Amino acid sequence: MSIDEAFKFRKGAGSTLLLACGALGKEIVWLIEANGLTHLDVQCLPANLHHMPSKIPEEIRSQIRANKDRYEKIFVVYGDCGTGGVLDRVLEEEGGIERIPGPHCFSFFWGNDAFARYGEDEISTFYLTDFFCRAFETFVWQALALDRHDSMVEFVFGNYEKLVYMPQTENPELEEKAQEIAQRLGLTYEKRFVGYGDLETALRHA
Repeated sequence: MSIDEAFKFRKGAGSTLLLACGALGKEIVWLIEANGLTHLDVQCLPANLHHMPSKIPEEIRSQIRANKDRYEKIFVVYGDCGTGGVLDRVLEEEGGIERIPGPHCFSFFWGNDAFARYGEDEISTFYLTDFFCRAFETFVWQALALDRHDSMVEFVFGNYEKLVYMPQTENPELEEKAQEIAQRLGLTYEKRFVGYGDLETALRHA
């Protein structure tokens, strides 16, 4: 089963539907179960929409329209994710649907307040969450054809200076992999444990 398929749907008691990025599926399901949030259903969109952010707003619109008559509430678990405000316009047009605050998952995992204070100082930083670490080979390396054109690594990552691994869990195997990725990309390595950050807070109030 692919990473995109693994957490495509989770059925709960069904009063609220979470429309979520597939890159967050495992973490969302864990938080639902850990916090007893039985009213939540989850529908994940493919994680590879990260490579096509212009498609995210209309994909979300389609899912809202397909599900709005079945749920009391729909909550979107996407940051702006490179849509340039278009996602927020779609959510307003579809009845003022709420989404998790923040520009992207790195921000709300770290904590949006912290990212707003310090993120601008890390413009040359490449971030990895647990998902992006697990999926690096297929989601980054192969998706950017670096497995076939390794000479492009400098072109793609040449402006980065540091890799920051922002794990949700303490996992020695993932940490070792994150260190290997940093070495492969020629970046200095830093681990910054963030846990679930604002994602947990948002789901508790969804």
